[in-house]
Amino acid sequence: MLGEFELIRHYFAAAACARAGGEVVLGIGDDCALLEIPAGEQLAVSTDTLVAGVHFPEPCDPHLLGQRALAVAASDLAAMGATPVGFTLALTLPAADPLWLAEFARGLDVMALDCSLRLIGGDTTRGPLCLTVTVFGRVPAGRALVRHGARVGDLLCVGGVLGEAAGALPLVLRQAEAEADVAEHLLARYWSPEPQLALGEALRGKATAAQDISDGLLADCGHIARASGVALQIERDRVPLSEPLRRFAGDAEALRCALAGGDDYLLVFTLPPGELPALRQAGWPLHVIGRVAVGQGVQLLDARGNDVAVSAHGYNHFDA
Repeated sequence: MLGEFELIRHYFAAAACARAGGEVVLGIGDDCALLEIPAGEQLAVSTDTLVAGVHFPEPCDPHLLGQRALAVAASDLAAMGATPVGFTLALTLPAADPLWLAEFARGLDVMALDCSLRLIGGDTTRGPLCLTVTVFGRVPAGRALVRHGARVGDLLCVGGVLGEAAGALPLVLRQAEAEADVAEHLLARYWSPEPQLALGEALRGKATAAQDISDGLLADCGHIARASGVALQIERDRVPLSEPLRRFAGDAEALRCALAGGDDYLLVFTLPPGELPALRQAGWPLHVIGRVAVGQGVQLLDARGNDVAVSAHGYNHFDA
């Protein structure tokens, strides 16, 4: 039976992502990690918790869970335009299963290397399965992307097609089946999100406001609108949807997933129109879906510019 410290040493401290280097002066092994941030930069910090039965089904593939747990946290760094530095992991387990731990650590390591994040510490406890990841990044002072800078006349943009992860949920829960290529595509979007870290850095000094889409496009646009004191107008027919999602869910359900499903972990941001051509020429996957207007809140508009009623805006843990 592995003890807590043997578990940490064997499965996590020995991982490639746990090696010190770069801004990480001292990683796993002491009471605290030591980070050295370059002069003129600020530290960006964010924490995400994933609970079994709430954020992911149980049982599930631990390798995929390791990837997902870190990706959803790293997406917050992308939303701030931060360069990744490191992360901590607080892992609560019902039992120390060596096979489960080996696969989870392997998935975590894969995503950490993809995101250039180093594991610098954490904790392990016994209890119902729960994962808490805290990520650290750095950003030039005064250059972080924030939610409160959107200006009337800005374009509203997203960094890719929406709704695929939410659309995959019936497949994740094994409530439905799909053609092999469609299932593979949608399940990958759910289990292995790709935080848009490079896009976030490219938007520094260009986007006026930004955040990642975790709770649904409408809900997360609402955060920007509220913080900036403006209205965000989304043109329904410009919301980008993928062919695999349309084939699996149909057009109406695909749109619902894109607007209110959540779990996309793509960036939504406001952009002065003059910044768009250079970003597109550089090859960034940008979709203009609306604009910033005078007013407050989020409006969904049809092709004629009329308001479209919506029944749900996104996910909220404490909704009745």
